[in-house]
Amino acid sequence: MHRSAPRLSRILACAAVPVMLVAVGCSSDSDSDSKKNAGSSSSGTASTKPSEPAVEAARFDDLPDPCASIAKKTIKDLVPEAKKKNGTAGQSNDLAARSSCSWNGLDDKGVDGSQYRWLDVGFTRFDSDQSLGSGAKRATAEYTKQVTKAKASEGAEKIAAEPAAGIGEEATVVTYGLSKTGEDFAYATVVARTGNVVVTLTYNGAGYAGAKTPSSTSIVKGAEKAAKEAVAAVADTADAKVTPPAKSGSDDSKKDTAKGKGSGGSDSDSPKSASKPKPKAKSS
Repeated sequence: MHRSAPRLSRILACAAVPVMLVAVGCSSDSDSDSKKNAGSSSSGTASTKPSEPAVEAARFDDLPDPCASIAKKTIKDLVPEAKKKNGTAGQSNDLAARSSCSWNGLDDKGVDGSQYRWLDVGFTRFDSDQSLGSGAKRATAEYTKQVTKAKASEGAEKIAAEPAAGIGEEATVVTYGLSKTGEDFAYATVVARTGNVVVTLTYNGAGYAGAKTPSSTSIVKGAEKAAKEAVAAVADTADAKVTPPAKSGSDDSKKDTAKGKGSGGSDSDSPKSASKPKPKAKSS
């Protein structure tokens, strides 16, 4: 009896060990699953980012024909005796994004000398881009760049810049004098922005063979007139692409209705395609 008691105690102790291991194992698995779930929830929350606001859509998606953007009468007034009345288009690999046109001519006044004039207009359009910003924002940056470029013209003298009213959403006219080919030229560059399009127009002139240099006032006046027409052409091009919906009950809709009777107005319903009845055979 004394020997069996210790042996029984050892057996009971050994039997209890698997129970403890099972309990520990269950606890460990439960804790592990909890941590995994917590980790999944945490990572899911961390990976969810608020979406960025969409950029404003570009106002214009095309450009006008630069050589037709200024009225022929205006060209005749600003560039008398232009070599090419319809202008010379600049090279571009994407006319919907960048285009230009220029005119030049020498008006011979005989003993009073000659007057030379040059007019150039350029358009640059920007699309809206989620990473680069709206078309209007990008055009504003280009507008500032072009104004700075005009004020930094090589050899320019007496440079002045001031806002130009009534031309697009914002505009600046830069004036300066420039000596070349032995003559004094008067320059005016108008840089304007309308929506996502930048218009850069330069007008200059000089007197040859004793003729006087045109006044800065007359050059600025001509440049601003042409710039207004060029800016208006941008909007006109956009408006021309908008097709008004057909009115109900119009002549066109009535014609369509008449054609549509039967099986949808197909060729088989037209008089030309209708089969003629075969003549009856004569009885002998």
